[in-house]
Parts: sequence; C-alpha cells; structure tokens
Amino acid sequence: MAGEDNKKHYRLLSCNEASKHHFERAANKVKIDRQHRSWLKIPFREIAVHLPVVMDDGSLKIFEGYRVQHNNARGPHKGGIRYHPEVSIDHVRGLASWMTWKTALLNLPLGGAKGGVKCDAKNMSEGELERLTRKYTQAISVDIGPYQDVPAPDVNTDEKVMAWMMDEYSKLRGYNPAVVTGKPVDLGGSPGRKDATGRGVASIVEHWANSNNYKMAESTAAIQGFGNVGYYTAHHLNEMGCKIVAVSDTGAAVVNEDGFDVEKLFRHKQETGSVAGCPGSTTLESSEIFSVRCDFLIPAALENAITKDNLADIKAAVIFEAANGPTCPLVEPELAEKGITIVPDILTNSGGVVVSYFEWVQNLQQFSWTAEQVDLELQRKMKNAYQRVVDKASEKKVSLRIAAYMLAIEKVLSAARTRGAY
Repeated sequence: MAGEDNKKHYRLLSCNEASKHHFERAANKVKIDRQHRSWLKIPFREIAVHLPVVMDDGSLKIFEGYRVQHNNARGPHKGGIRYHPEVSIDHVRGLASWMTWKTALLNLPLGGAKGGVKCDAKNMSEGELERLTRKYTQAISVDIGPYQDVPAPDVNTDEKVMAWMMDEYSKLRGYNPAVVTGKPVDLGGSPGRKDATGRGVASIVEHWANSNNYKMAESTAAIQGFGNVGYYTAHHLNEMGCKIVAVSDTGAAVVNEDGFDVEKLFRHKQETGSVAGCPGSTTLESSEIFSVRCDFLIPAALENAITKDNLADIKAAVIFEAANGPTCPLVEPELAEKGITIVPDILTNSGGVVVSYFEWVQNLQQFSWTAEQVDLELQRKMKNAYQRVVDKASEKKVSLRIAAYMLAIEKVLSAARTRGAY
C-alpha cells in the first residue's frame, strides 16, 4: 500500500497539470478568489484542425494540429509552434499558459499562446514540412495576426518554418511580416533572435552567480539537450568563462572534466548526428547527464526531465530551467531539502520571447534595430526581471518559482480587472 501511495505521489504531471500546480501555489500567496482564478486559468480560445498533406511518396496523411490562445489581457497572444509526436491539446494548453506568465513576468505587452502539430518532424522531408506548415497556416489564419496572435518557433521548428508561415499568411491576408517572429533577418527577422533563448539563459546564470558569490571563470555546467537552446547556452556561458563539463542529446551524454571546446563539440554533432564519441570525452548514457558533478545543471530539452528516477543523482548547486517544465513539480520539495535551488523556466528561458517582442516591434515600426541594440535591451530586460523575482522571493519568503508566478499573476490579474468582464 505504501508503495502504491509513493507511486501515486510521484506520478509525472502533464504540462497543463504542472502549470496549474504552480499557478495554484502562487495564487494562494496572492490571495485570488475562486472566480478570478478560473478566469486566469481557462484558455480564451482553443483551435483543433486536421491537415491533409500529400507526402513525398504520393500518399495522403492527415495530421492533427492545435493552437491554444490562453490570455490576451495584456496584449496579443504570443507563443511558439511545436512539431513533435507528443503534441496534444492538453499539452499545448499547458505551454500556452506558461507563455502568459512568461510575457507578464518580463513586462511585455503580450499575452500567451502555443501551437503544435502532432508529427515526427525529424523523419519528414523539407518538402513535406513545407506543405504541412502551409496547410496549418491556412487552417488557423483567421485566428492569427499582428494584433491578434503572433506565432514563433519552438521544438522542431525554425526560421525557415516561420518564413513559410509568413508567406502563406501574406498570400491569404496581405503581406505582413509582423504575423510571426523568428523569421530570417532578410524577411524581417531580428538580429539576435536565433540565439536569444540561449543568450538569455546565460544571462540569468551570470546574474545568479554574481548574486551568490560564484565566479563564472571557476564554475562548471552540465547541459541536457544540445539543440538550438542548449548549444547557444553553452556557447555564451563559455564566452563568460564558465566551463562546460557535460552535454547530452537524445543519443548519449559526453563528459570532459577539463571543459569542452563548445564549437568543436557542435561541429562533431553536426557531422555525426550526435555528441557521442566526441574526441577527448567520455561517452555515457543520455540519462547519466544528471549524475555529473557540476555547479549549474541546465535542462534544455523537454518537459519532465527531472523526476524521482534521477532526483538522488543530482549533484548540482542550482538548476536553471532552459526548457519548459523540465522539473516535475512533485519532486521540487525534495530538491529544496537537498539545498538545490531552481531558477524557473518562465524567467530563465524567456530571452526568446523578449527578442520575439523586439522583432514584432521592429516589423510594426518598419524599422530595423542593430544587433547591439537588441542585445542591450535583452540584457536590460533579463536583469530587471531577475532582480524583481529575487526581491519578491526575499520579501515573501518563497521560492524563486513562486515569486516569479506571483509577479506574473499580479500583472495579468490587474490588466484583466482593469479591462473588465461583461
């Protein structure tokens, strides 16, 4: 019986459940009544579409697609498009709500949304992905737009996918690059957008280190996930002097106690398809990344990476959530008991949406900023948000996650109340 209770206690939560879990804990501190809690939790609109796509072999395949617009009290909906086999409406609901809290925490005049298509993008050709993207854009075109809902890249989507979305929307509604962000610079994208999430993660790591008497040049980091976010996080941390001692992808983990040359590791992955076997490193199972001794553990892949299965293995001083929802909420109390700090996702990985906001602003202004201006404004936003979270946590004697949610909820609630319900 005790074993069954333990199993139930540690079951993994979905994105939607995890988001609601964090919301409720913070809402208790903010003291929101039941009616307003419902107002802030329930999505504004949910869209489900079925997309017939002709595959390269001539067959017709039907894909499921979704777009959830969670809250627009503070401005147009904003959030990425994900191509992944695990995409579902419930999954997208949780991701959309996280975007609402993220944009509010960073004080951006935007709301939250998320979209996705259930597909195995890694095993689809470029032509198949383009046809899928154009079908998806056609299906949701009436519900997106520069002042309505502005998509961006996410897992398995990139600037090329955003270019297809912008082009297809423009054919249907008239040319408007502000309909999506994360585009190629030549099509209205912003300098610095591609590496913005990783740069933002590195910025938050640096602020935390400075606040907690850690010297970057004497610190070590292990990064789970070596896609866009993981690579750029490693790149920028390396530039700051931090030693990257372990990196993993879906196939393996590699360890080098002397620290990796991040660019050589990245080239190795490009050439071989995996970090496994990188010269000068020890190759381990992918899951063993969590047992590596380091100062900073940075999960930069998918949800529920840190669970009861690897909780005891973690030797890091602090976890920086570069992915969305990488820590199962139900193990957070035990991490706290071990003295491990969690710097939450809605703060740590918000650099991407910050520069997406800058891109949107540039498109509306029809005026491009310099890379230096973008980086200066990104650093200012990240530093200010970090300090607000730290100050709130200290004032209310709560974790950094609860402090971040409290700040975000207060902003969205204020906007919603001011605009009114009728």
